[in-house]
Amino acid sequence: MSFSGHHVQKASKRPFPLESLLMPQVPRSNYLHFQEEKQRLQLKKFLLHRMFLVAKIPAHTEKKDIAEYYEQVFQSILKHHLGEMVTGLLLIYPTSILHVLESSSGTLFRILLDYLDHERNENEFLIQGMKIIVVSHNIPTRLFMQWHVSVIKVPVMYLDDVTQSQSLEEVITEFLIQTHKLGLHLFKTVKVGTKGPGDNLHQVAPELLLPEQIIKYLCKSEEFLDPATFIQMYNNPIHVTLDSEVVWPAPTRF
Repeated sequence: MSFSGHHVQKASKRPFPLESLLMPQVPRSNYLHFQEEKQRLQLKKFLLHRMFLVAKIPAHTEKKDIAEYYEQVFQSILKHHLGEMVTGLLLIYPTSILHVLESSSGTLFRILLDYLDHERNENEFLIQGMKIIVVSHNIPTRLFMQWHVSVIKVPVMYLDDVTQSQSLEEVITEFLIQTHKLGLHLFKTVKVGTKGPGDNLHQVAPELLLPEQIIKYLCKSEEFLDPATFIQMYNNPIHVTLDSEVVWPAPTRF
């Protein structure tokens, strides 16, 4: 005890600068990490879901119009659902898009409903033939810290068309793996509050970009649901009453 007490007493005699008592002790090297953790906690106020979408766009479509459309939808939804921020990634190819969205189920449904409203009421909406590839429910954390948009201006050339040699399951696996790799790349390289890669993604990480032929292949696949069918399926009641259950006498089952 005397040995330990001696060191405590000796240490207490060392002078402390006045600034160290007045200034908050926040390590400068960890302040950015602190800000990112703070934003993650603010974003995780509801059950979080991640949705992967693909769609076709007319070749003459102004790419900025697609980004502006989604920005307006997000702002409109946010007015009625405060705090339910949308994060994700929108890749705009020459004739198709890949869109990853992260938010609450209510926000994701309203995004789909807005698309359906335009699709039904406009002769040629700028986004067409949308398909829902995967919906991940109750994910523990966001892969994207904000909503990124990138226009793929330069066509990415590939030697082989994988959609001709691989099964649908293999194409989907590659689709999900590459998309997650790209998301992790953005998570590590793009800081909170910055604009992001912009339209230079094909130069920064060309090996992480999916070829547009995969996006177009998934748009044509009948195995995936369109938004109308998806919403109808989830709006249907869970418990369906069969005709045999409303007759008298009730049938006996063993």
